[in-house]
Amino acid sequence: MGLSVAWWLSEHGHRVALIDPALAQGQSSEAGSSAALGLLMAQIFRRSSGRGWRLRQQSLALWHSWREQLERRGHSIPLRPGLLQLAANAQEWQAQQELVQQRQRQGLPLRLVQQPELETLKPALPAAAMGGLLSPDDGQIDPMPAMEALLSDARRQGLDTLAKPVLRIERSGASETERWCVHTSSGQRRLSHWLVIAAGLGSPALLAPLGHARPQSPVLGQALELQLPADCNAELWPGSISWGGINLVPRPSGRLWLGATVEPGNTTGSPEALEELLQLGGHAPAWLQQADVVRHWQGLRARPDNRPAPLLEALEPGLLLTSGHYRNGVLLAPASAAWVLEQIQSSEPLPRL
Repeated sequence: MGLSVAWWLSEHGHRVALIDPALAQGQSSEAGSSAALGLLMAQIFRRSSGRGWRLRQQSLALWHSWREQLERRGHSIPLRPGLLQLAANAQEWQAQQELVQQRQRQGLPLRLVQQPELETLKPALPAAAMGGLLSPDDGQIDPMPAMEALLSDARRQGLDTLAKPVLRIERSGASETERWCVHTSSGQRRLSHWLVIAAGLGSPALLAPLGHARPQSPVLGQALELQLPADCNAELWPGSISWGGINLVPRPSGRLWLGATVEPGNTTGSPEALEELLQLGGHAPAWLQQADVVRHWQGLRARPDNRPAPLLEALEPGLLLTSGHYRNGVLLAPASAAWVLEQIQSSEPLPRL
């Protein structure tokens, strides 16, 4: 989130400083990006109106334009188009049929995949699937190359970076152009006119001394990279697969990412949840059970308490919050950055988006 905001502001001619210890340490297990699979669930989103719908559609369009801009400058961001959401029961299948009718009225290319068609896909999908909904315009973006591209290009445009933790922020009062003071662990003080808090689960502790209570709870996501049997090529699927909250993302060289965010309040990860993930909740096909685990990683998502996700708020003059994106940080990063730019360019903080 911080990289997206920093790049978008730099792209529009603003002088930006990004303060983030992950710039030196890499993504920690407490950062949601460390376990992100990068799924872009926009048009397949169950709602057809409201803030969540608007943010998703805006972000999907922005991701395509962002990739084009960055690739023209030599940065490759892999995108795998297509997302197939499977129905595990009759209720989900009925909901998918209703949703595809709505999307077709909106002119969007979602289509139903009947059970006989699902059975032709190789490697085989869970046999219990009653059908599926295919969204060709949704898909998956590779998070790590995306973050590397945003950082590299923002630095080319003059982004100032400091790889230190932020200890606290305070109102400066020095002048109208230096309203905020940021104290880092190195003892440095940074003054700024605008301050954007995009610290995920670290955001509440920074905001509380200023009188802004925005509690957020951790939700653990775990992910596995698997080497599939020699005769399995998940890249033949029409995109990534979503089954019962578990996501399967085809990877090059016969590999597969498998991940889910299903452990609220847990910050270490349970072996039981990991086994449930590997077994697809008891519906793993034989080829998946034969796959070899190459690596396992995890990260914490920030979910707002008693507020809808995400938190996009102008808290007071010059202080913006973009946090609490829960499971949709990669998808919603562009729309969140666009909101920040709008606040700054308008010069008058608006109500939260």
